[in-house]
Amino acid sequence: MLEVNRIGFTELAGTEGAGGHSPGGKRVKYRRSLMSEALVLTQGSVILVHGLRGHPYHTWASSRKADGGPAIGSSSWSQKIKSHLNPTTSPSESNSAPKDIGSRQQEVFWPRDYLAKDIHEARVWTYGYNADVIGGLFEANNQNSVSEHGRDLAVRLERDIENEAMRRSETCRQRTRLIVFLGTPHRGSPLASWGEIASSLAGAALHDSHKKIVETLKVDSEVLDNIHEQFVNIIFEHGIRIHSFQEGRGMSGIKGLHKKVGCQSLEHTIIDLTNLYGQVQVVSDPSSKLGLPRFEKIESVDANHMQMVKCQDRSNESYRCVAGVLKQLLKGASSNTKLPLASVIQMQQAATLSAKHRVEAPSSTASSYCIPFLRNRRFIGRTEKLKELEEKLIISGHCSKLALVGLGGVGKTQVALELAYTVKEHWPAYSIFWVPAVSAESFEQAYRDIATRCSIALDPKREDPKASIQQYLNSDAAGKWLLIVDNADDEEILFGESSDSRSVTDYLPQSETGLTLFTTRHREIAVSLARSEVVEVDGMDHKEAEAFLRKSLTRQEMLHDKKNTTELLNELTFLPLAIAQAAAYINAMQLSILEYLSLLRGTEQDAVGLLSREFHDDTRYKGSKNLKNAVAATWLISFDRVRQSDPFAADLLSFMSCIEHKAIPRTMLPSAEPVERMVHAIGTLRAYAFVTRRGEGDIYDMHRLVHLATKVWLDRHRDAEALNNKVAAHLAEIFPLDVHPNQALWREYLPHALQFLRITEKLDIEARYELCLMVGRCLMVDGRIREAVVWLSECFLWRRDRYPENHPNRLESQYMLAVAYRAVGQVKEAVELLEQVVAIEGKMLKEDHPNRLTSQHSLASVYQADGQVKKAIQLLERVVAIKETVFKEDHPDRLVSQHELAVVYRVDGQVREAVKLLEHVVLTQEKVFKEEHPRRLSSQHMLAVAYRKDGQAKKALELLEEVVAIREHVLTEDHPDRLASQHELARAYQANGRGEKAVKLLEHVVAIEKKVHDEDHPDRLISQRALLNLYAQQRSKGDDDTEASAQG
Repeated sequence: MLEVNRIGFTELAGTEGAGGHSPGGKRVKYRRSLMSEALVLTQGSVILVHGLRGHPYHTWASSRKADGGPAIGSSSWSQKIKSHLNPTTSPSESNSAPKDIGSRQQEVFWPRDYLAKDIHEARVWTYGYNADVIGGLFEANNQNSVSEHGRDLAVRLERDIENEAMRRSETCRQRTRLIVFLGTPHRGSPLASWGEIASSLAGAALHDSHKKIVETLKVDSEVLDNIHEQFVNIIFEHGIRIHSFQEGRGMSGIKGLHKKVGCQSLEHTIIDLTNLYGQVQVVSDPSSKLGLPRFEKIESVDANHMQMVKCQDRSNESYRCVAGVLKQLLKGASSNTKLPLASVIQMQQAATLSAKHRVEAPSSTASSYCIPFLRNRRFIGRTEKLKELEEKLIISGHCSKLALVGLGGVGKTQVALELAYTVKEHWPAYSIFWVPAVSAESFEQAYRDIATRCSIALDPKREDPKASIQQYLNSDAAGKWLLIVDNADDEEILFGESSDSRSVTDYLPQSETGLTLFTTRHREIAVSLARSEVVEVDGMDHKEAEAFLRKSLTRQEMLHDKKNTTELLNELTFLPLAIAQAAAYINAMQLSILEYLSLLRGTEQDAVGLLSREFHDDTRYKGSKNLKNAVAATWLISFDRVRQSDPFAADLLSFMSCIEHKAIPRTMLPSAEPVERMVHAIGTLRAYAFVTRRGEGDIYDMHRLVHLATKVWLDRHRDAEALNNKVAAHLAEIFPLDVHPNQALWREYLPHALQFLRITEKLDIEARYELCLMVGRCLMVDGRIREAVVWLSECFLWRRDRYPENHPNRLESQYMLAVAYRAVGQVKEAVELLEQVVAIEGKMLKEDHPNRLTSQHSLASVYQADGQVKKAIQLLERVVAIKETVFKEDHPDRLVSQHELAVVYRVDGQVREAVKLLEHVVLTQEKVFKEEHPRRLSSQHMLAVAYRKDGQAKKALELLEEVVAIREHVLTEDHPDRLASQHELARAYQANGRGEKAVKLLEHVVAIEKKVHDEDHPDRLISQRALLNLYAQQRSKGDDDTEASAQG
């Protein structure tokens, strides 16, 4: 038989082959007690604690159902209330479950009968205490307060439960992992008035009443509020999980309750209490939850206040919910044997559990708060970042100093401000002091404010009152505190100009109960102040940014324009300060999002103007020359600090402002000696978050808005023309030649060179146009012919107006423009330019000069394209003859001219000579070039064409499939060489009787050429004609097949 202790702990186990014992070593009687030792070896404990007027057995026990009918032994409300007013047994006598074995066999005591079996990993206990609102007739009631009951539980928990971990010095709050509340009134219950009535009735009947607990349970009870606040602190401090179950149904017989007191009205009062009507929640939903979304899960149970703890079988919803929560926790804890589990189920009264955790007395020091800003009601998101700060600084106590670092305007101050108010709300034992480190004056003024708030008398004769504040915060008298040092960006202010002078850091306090949080833009400073405890703050994610914009706009309906809203946030790079500034401008000017977006995407001057406009913000500093609200202005201060501390870093910043802001190769940057100077300069820019590094490589990105803001800074501090001259000279010097091994490098450099050329149209120096030439040549190789023509033309026109016709630079640019004209289909213009070049070089260069031979070679190629085949053959045969005398057999220049001569031979109908010469060229190139080399592929392509013309269709097809496969791998879809090979492969398919494949491939070629060529471009016209011919042949073949079928 089971005896459950009325006061203290009782360990339970399943009824089938189970046993139990009481804490003092006294064996508790069960029908069988063979497995009690197995329960002692479990990892953790589940403790069930009843509420007011509860009992460690009766609270949880219920009658079994008979044949699906109502529960046996259920009593009316009248009987229950009368039993409360006139109990048959005093609490002291009722120290165990009823002795009637027959009645108990018809009851379900689910903690023992179900729970102990279903969660065998843990030990299951009940805990009883005397917290009756009133005692029996003429009997004294236990006068313990709520807090005293909690203290008793904590003491007995460590002393009585046989758990090795509990015998160590750890308190129960450290061992608790989960608390399950069942209808607990954390904020009181309006039905505490029952207790008042019962208390009055008890007084009338000479009963002793416990008014102290009754008052505690009233809504808005000051005692309950204090306990609740202390309990919340414990939850945050120790990370205890909470699961709160709420009443899904109301109780009958409550509404209409009349408060009647005095002896004369006792009988009428009982009648009123036992003849009530209606339904109402005993504990309302707002009261039955703690309101801690980070720690608490809330669930409704389809039961009223009494039914929540009466589980007649395992299918009961309350049981399934409670057991499910405990099983889930035990499953999660099974891999961690170091920390035993202490799960507590609490019914009806939060005060008991809250006080249970209150092991330490509250600090006698009143908290003080010096926070210069109100809470930012527009603060959005950053949940994970705040959790990290709370965890490191307060919950785990992992560190006492921590630095937030990030780009100016990213929201470091706002994150710190939200943390300050979170700590104030949930950890009220901490004083909070906010100190801006913008200047020595602002720091000292903040310390004086602390002195005023903490009533610290400062000696006016003292030279440095900051030392008094430091001394106070170092002392125990200050209690727990959080010091926030905001905008710790200036090294001279923070660390001093020399070792002789005292600085901000010299006055920072250190205490075992003190925490310091720094915000800074400079990673190096962050590391100096907080060592490894550095937390990076980045821009918002899209969801956070959109929510922040919504809170900042006066006309929130504008956000229905999802497309432009998304584009605006992308343009602002999800930077909080930029979003706030944009919203302020939109609100003031009454613009639409599209109108603001158009301004931002307009001229560079428009964008810079928008980013430079100041706006009002109550959550930011006012009147400081070192702190501005405008995005651009807030970075100018940092730019100046970079210029003062590391001039070469400022030079790099200036250089980067002239090129594309993304994917900047380190090899492109101006160099410095020694190497450490370069490393330090890049480190400085990264420390301020102006640039970020991509992975572990040497590619850097500059924040887009920072890139724009540097324009403002450069206009103020630097000669723009001198800077552009310097950048042009550097780019022209380092830009790679258009030879195949350099292709990867020039593709990295091209976006930056093009950006510089676009923003320096009026720069009138040779270096810029040398860069135009080099960019054009590389674009040609990459098949970007139209872009190449633009820059090559710009270079030629500039040089033509400044150099004589025989100047090498002018001739070079004229030659390259002619080659580009040939590629784009402007053959007449190409002939004209090249004939001039060849004529001039014929006068000034020897016959075998490489430049003269190259120009003649190109002119012959243009002649061939213009239909002047005889002229082309005559000129090329002479070029090849000369090259064969001055170059080795495998020299690229000799091979390229032989290639071109073979092409002209084929056009002239001399197919056999073309095949013979091209086979020689291809065979030689295979020895000197890799398979993907453009010249080798070009010669193979032409050999395949010659094979097809010579009737060797299979050879042509095999060779072209190989060329096309390689070109599809290394060239873009619209590259002219790739398209030419695909066109020729289609012809080879046609020649080999594979018409359908030929049509499909040629359709693809025509579709691409429509996008990249003008309507009259020769290549486009040739492909279209070829496709039309294929269509005609396919139709003709279809007609022939139909006729043959009909004849058959």
